[in-house]
Amino acid sequence: MKLIKTTEAVGHVLCHDMTQIIKDVKKGPAFRKGHIVREEDIPVLLSMGKEYLYIWEKQPGMLHENEAAQILYNICKNDNMTATPVKEGKIELVADIDGVFKVDIDKLDALNSLDEIMIAVRNNNYPVKKGDKLAGTRVIPLVIDEKKMEEAKRIAGDTPLLSILPYHHKKAGIVTTGSEVFLGRIQDTFGPTVIEKLKEFDVTVVGQKIVGDEPEKITQAIFELLNDGADMIVCTGGMSVDPDDRTPAAIKATGAEIVSYGAPVLPGAMFLLSYYHGDIPIMGLPGCVMYAKRTVFDLVLPRIMAGEKLTKRDLVKLGHGGLCLGCAECHYPVCGFGKCE
Repeated sequence: MKLIKTTEAVGHVLCHDMTQIIKDVKKGPAFRKGHIVREEDIPVLLSMGKEYLYIWEKQPGMLHENEAAQILYNICKNDNMTATPVKEGKIELVADIDGVFKVDIDKLDALNSLDEIMIAVRNNNYPVKKGDKLAGTRVIPLVIDEKKMEEAKRIAGDTPLLSILPYHHKKAGIVTTGSEVFLGRIQDTFGPTVIEKLKEFDVTVVGQKIVGDEPEKITQAIFELLNDGADMIVCTGGMSVDPDDRTPAAIKATGAEIVSYGAPVLPGAMFLLSYYHGDIPIMGLPGCVMYAKRTVFDLVLPRIMAGEKLTKRDLVKLGHGGLCLGCAECHYPVCGFGKCE
């Protein structure tokens, strides 16, 4: 680049976008990279505080910010996402589908540790919708040494930094436990709540079984729903440590592998996750799911629907960010709940 006085720039080519900020009116490029400066442009540039301008002079081994942003975009991009046009040296990525956003955090940290390079992304495991912004990439200076971008490509390797796991259609069975519901003493309000949450992911409910507190009856109900074609089971009620709350034992009796009984999330500490025959999730939901706006179920369900098989470690990591503040107006997922990384 060559630095010249603005008053002497007529006929020269700008090497970068020139942003104009007028409070409460606009913020955006008044002149684009490649614009040939005209006489009438001089007063506008001076009003923007541009006493000097950088004029592009292509140098071997140096990359313009737009070229560098394209390299960073190529490092990040994956299926189910597209790029915005480069603007002021920045490229953003946008989701093409609904799904769970995934980030290689270690690789992201390594890339952002390089001088003059930045990639900003949404949280790992964030549930996104089509059209949501995912990430932004750019370099800090107007031009950057090509060797630095080669180092970024080396760190990135062949696997994209970002991905979106699409949701899969599932068929769910609901087992509602509790003698008070089974005997008709109170109306079931837990089942309808779960059904509404499942609707967010276009889940087909193949059936709901209402049973008492006998573990063998709960186990039988689970098997009946599996035989009806359910590939996900949700058990409501009976998840506390009271003597007559026996749902965990009934789930275990199916032969399902218990991943965890308990999660470091509030609301939702008494959550149970297990897998039957290796890949069919059977979940035990604590009572808070019935009345709290967002709980551990809201953190786990999107990842289940995206086909992830969660581990004990996945649940442990929810403790960082696992405290819901119970805001009067819930903005989840645009909040800190569940944002563990």
